[in-house]
Amino acid sequence: MAPADSPVIGKPLDRQRRIEEDTMLDRFKVPEADRVYVRQEEVRAATEAIFEAVGLSEEDAALATDVLIFNDLRGVETHGVSNMLRIYVDRYRDGSMEPRPEFTITRETETTVVIDGGGGLGLHVAPKAMDLAIAKAARYGMGAACVTNVGHMGGSGYHAMRATGHDMIGLALSASGALSMVPTFGAEPRLGTNPIAWAAPADEMPPFMLDMGTTQIANNKLRLAKRVGAQVEPGWIADIDGTPIMERVDVPEQSYMLPLGGTREQGSHKGYGLGAVVDILGSTLTGMGPGLIALEPGFHLMAYRIDAFVDADKFKSDMDVFLRGLAETPPAPGEERVVYPGLLEAEAEAERLRDGIPYHVEVVEWFRKIGDEMGLRFEFAHA
Repeated sequence: MAPADSPVIGKPLDRQRRIEEDTMLDRFKVPEADRVYVRQEEVRAATEAIFEAVGLSEEDAALATDVLIFNDLRGVETHGVSNMLRIYVDRYRDGSMEPRPEFTITRETETTVVIDGGGGLGLHVAPKAMDLAIAKAARYGMGAACVTNVGHMGGSGYHAMRATGHDMIGLALSASGALSMVPTFGAEPRLGTNPIAWAAPADEMPPFMLDMGTTQIANNKLRLAKRVGAQVEPGWIADIDGTPIMERVDVPEQSYMLPLGGTREQGSHKGYGLGAVVDILGSTLTGMGPGLIALEPGFHLMAYRIDAFVDADKFKSDMDVFLRGLAETPPAPGEERVVYPGLLEAEAEAERLRDGIPYHVEVVEWFRKIGDEMGLRFEFAHA
């Protein structure tokens, strides 16, 4: 991460608040009146305790928690504790996920590996798979891992970023199982939200990290919208006959996801195509078959060792030039600044490490309730 007084991110805290207040997606943030700021150490300890209470090992509980807190610190609440932990707890309780999975290699070459995740949660299976890809890349220049028989990956950016600390570029994608995205012109869903993340290190600048679904909006964001009472924008979702909903509406009881782009006129064929690529790499290439048949998640993870292609110090120095060039682009009229993927998240992380993570009061109450059920006690002090 760049130092806090760097010329690009030296003024993020107050300015970032102003930017967020003006953005279309600010409605998905927790309203100020409902925020409880919790130190990350406290929520991390509580989350680890909950994971251990449902049967995870201490190591896996810490790893799964790290994925969630990574997203909360970086402002990606859709894939953090508040939105996802209760879902995972329910799945452990109903027996649909294995808390102590067997991690089995089913096929392997010098540069590739296929892993059976044993029915475990992807939050702690995917990092181990990525570490295998990283180890292969360290030896051979590139490494790739496919994972089957596994639960939700969580935020894919965490797994891609895992490579950057090794002077590598990371790729992480997931054919996400449940069908929710209609193809362009389609009346029935044929793809999941199919997220993809790509991360590259820099020297002084925060790493480049693109983490996106291939739908207009994530399913998790719809759940978050319901919690905070937010509406969805025109062209984000489709009616159950596949017709794009082209007005701002409350979250419907039933709807389908539109590909990135929304409508054909706005380029939805591109989002649809990206979603199909993720399905091929994350589902078909794993041996599970197409996602519309497999109906379960499948992962594809890659690591590229930078010095197999170019001197790593030169690459990171060049990335600084590139990223500064993006961030210092003169803004268009009425806009405050230009950012790049990963910059706002790095600024949010610096702020939240200092001030605490803003959780909705309902989330804090959930922690107390689940703690009582599990014989645990959580009393978060305000940060």
